[in-house]
Amino acid sequence: MLKVFLGSAPGVGKTYKMLDEAHRRAERGTDVVVAYVETHGRPLTAQILDGLEVLPRLEREYRSTSFTELDTDAVIARHPEVAVVDELPHTNVPGGRHAKRWQDIDDILDAGIDVLTTVNVQHLESLNDVVRKITGVPQRETVPDEVVRRADQIELVDMAPEGLRRRMAHGNVYAAEKVDAALSNYFRVGNLTALRELALLWLAGRVDEGLRRYRAEHEISKVWETRETVVVALTGGPEGETLIRRAARIADRAGSDSLLAVHVARSDGLTDANPAALAQQRRLVEQLGGTFHSVVGDNIPTALLDFARASNATQLVIGTSRRSALRRALTAGRGIGETSIELSGDIDVHMVTHEQAGRARLPFVTNDKRATPEGRSAARRWAGLLSGLILPPLLTLLLTQTRGAINLTSDTLLFLALVVGISLLGGIASALVASLVASVLLNYYFIPPIHKFTIAQPNNVLALVVFAIVAIVVAAIVDTARKQSSRAARATAEAETLSALAGSVLRGDQAVPALLDRLRETFGMVSVDLVDGVPQPETGEEIVPIGGDAAIVLRGRPLPASDRRVLAAFAAHVAVALERSRLAEVAAEVEPVKAADRLRTALLAAVSHDLRTPLAVALASVSSLRSDDVEFSHEEQADLLLAAEESLGRLSSLVENLLDMSRLQAGALTLDLGPTAIEDVWSAALGSLSEPTAPVEAQGLDDVPPVHADAPLLERVLANLVANALRHAPGSPLLISASALGDTVQIRVIDRGPGLPEDARDRVFQPFQRLGDTDNTNGVGLGLALARGLTEAMGGTLAPEDTPGGGLTMVLTLPAHILDDEEFPEPDGLDQAAPALPERD
Repeated sequence: MLKVFLGSAPGVGKTYKMLDEAHRRAERGTDVVVAYVETHGRPLTAQILDGLEVLPRLEREYRSTSFTELDTDAVIARHPEVAVVDELPHTNVPGGRHAKRWQDIDDILDAGIDVLTTVNVQHLESLNDVVRKITGVPQRETVPDEVVRRADQIELVDMAPEGLRRRMAHGNVYAAEKVDAALSNYFRVGNLTALRELALLWLAGRVDEGLRRYRAEHEISKVWETRETVVVALTGGPEGETLIRRAARIADRAGSDSLLAVHVARSDGLTDANPAALAQQRRLVEQLGGTFHSVVGDNIPTALLDFARASNATQLVIGTSRRSALRRALTAGRGIGETSIELSGDIDVHMVTHEQAGRARLPFVTNDKRATPEGRSAARRWAGLLSGLILPPLLTLLLTQTRGAINLTSDTLLFLALVVGISLLGGIASALVASLVASVLLNYYFIPPIHKFTIAQPNNVLALVVFAIVAIVVAAIVDTARKQSSRAARATAEAETLSALAGSVLRGDQAVPALLDRLRETFGMVSVDLVDGVPQPETGEEIVPIGGDAAIVLRGRPLPASDRRVLAAFAAHVAVALERSRLAEVAAEVEPVKAADRLRTALLAAVSHDLRTPLAVALASVSSLRSDDVEFSHEEQADLLLAAEESLGRLSSLVENLLDMSRLQAGALTLDLGPTAIEDVWSAALGSLSEPTAPVEAQGLDDVPPVHADAPLLERVLANLVANALRHAPGSPLLISASALGDTVQIRVIDRGPGLPEDARDRVFQPFQRLGDTDNTNGVGLGLALARGLTEAMGGTLAPEDTPGGGLTMVLTLPAHILDDEEFPEPDGLDQAAPALPERD
């Protein structure tokens, strides 16, 4: 079990809260040890450690400095019930088992040990860029959100900004000499308020995930009004934008950021969705911060409410009916809005008026509550049968009142029209009943002799038979057309759903979790999971094998056979996404090998040619000096020794560059980033070069703030840039200038040489490139490649640009070193109940 104490800002007391929890557990008899806690020299933190077993730390040497780290092996060997490990995002000293402390914690958890740990919200990977924009301070130690999200418990440790600032002013967070700088920079009220809101919103999202998971596991379909969630129903009609904006205003007034737009792909033959309009409405929803969803449903109100309940929505926005008064009078059943209101339960339904109300065309049928796969509900079939029994007698009663004004032919046609209408309502069975009843009534009331079941004239017998045949045939044709239209509409609905699915894949939403979530929404299921193997289905479950010893488990309503094709398409997409993920992992593993092969090939080519000359010169010089055949003067000996020294120096530089490039390619380059003064590094870089062939001038190096860099590596970068400029612009003066730009510092190496063509500006940074350099004795073309690689490793950029008036300028951009929370130790050991500060929040 992992419990994370999430701090809304540095100094709120998350470490103290964690240690207090450790004391409570120890008092209950739990075996608790402190594996790693950073006190930062604060007596209150050290005091609360009393009474807890503290494990020794692991000492590790790095760059002649001793550091202490979490001893993971010692924790696992001690095997307590609970281990207290502070500072989850911490980066370990190089040379250990893992690069990050959260990876050590994973090992401890795998050993069956519960862990209590801490993290501040600004160290969450997903919020890193947001925090930097708010505070201006880059957070270089981050932890993936997923690591914190999978914790069994997350407890927020919060404090009002004013209270935290008072705590700092009293010296309970940082040393007195650092308080003013902290309050004026990182710990401004606005910064702390924003960090507090980020923490609350992030934790609210995790709580919402847990609630959805709990509701799915316990099959809870009722709405829990824990937060306002607004669902807006879209038909693809012109009123959609009006509904979206109204729903967004409702969500905004309710203080909610959850806006979901849903389109139901209908299968009842009435869908008139405009794909272009739906695409435009999708963009509008996303611009307003909402999400767009598409589901398949034979019944619009049921599908909408199933989706809303699955999303735990509290409000549903529906446009008023586009049906005209005549349409409402002539069509059976209630509209979508009325049915949704009746079935909504705890969900509030908003009927929004719009300009398109009452302007829709007249259809033949309407949507019903529970439609069959053929699009006709059981209720309508019963209504058709009852109509076949009741309406012909009513028509008979009406026609008998007008006897003499209408002849037998007109009576027969009216009965025929009635039978056709009943077939539209209830199908062929209703038409058969209606034609039988109509035939009997025609015979008894309208064919002479009246009020008898005998027929006097043979042509009336023929008319009655023809009436019955025509009625049945027309009803059958109408019913068949209705079924075919419904099936065609169903195919259209499936095509719309698959088109939306394909669009999501093309937009990059093909990740397996996103596909499973869309599958759940589309079919209105309670939950959809991907499992290994093919389990036996339980009650209420649907199992869909997808190959590769995996299956999709759907929980919720039983799916009709008509949904199987769309379900199979979803399963195929999930299988493809899994395969893509697997192939991506394989490709990621293979790519470093390919890169290493390319590097080795280029390296061998370079070694075979470019390293031969300095080796040959050094060997020849040494061999000549050791030869007894020739007597060299002191001047000649000095020249030979100088040639050997220069060749070996050149060889040493080349080998050093090759080794550094290999470390960069392998990701094994270690960095010691910190505040670095450019003027100091420049002096060392210039001193490492041989006698310059042209004057080198420096400007503004002492007028810029320190950069956040590794001093030895920055020295190498500057030395390589200057050496490259001197090589390509011999005799021309060289200028080195520096300037501050926002939170970065730019260093320019400016020459007056021939410049660089536009199409060569990328190739010049590739290893083993010597564009325009015909002297192969001066290197293997690694200077600029190594300079860019080292720069990017330090979080900077290196790019060429034209020098005004001719020449080339290399622009080196590095982050300025800003005073941040790395300068201020984490305020984790503060006594929240200390009586010495009664004004403390």
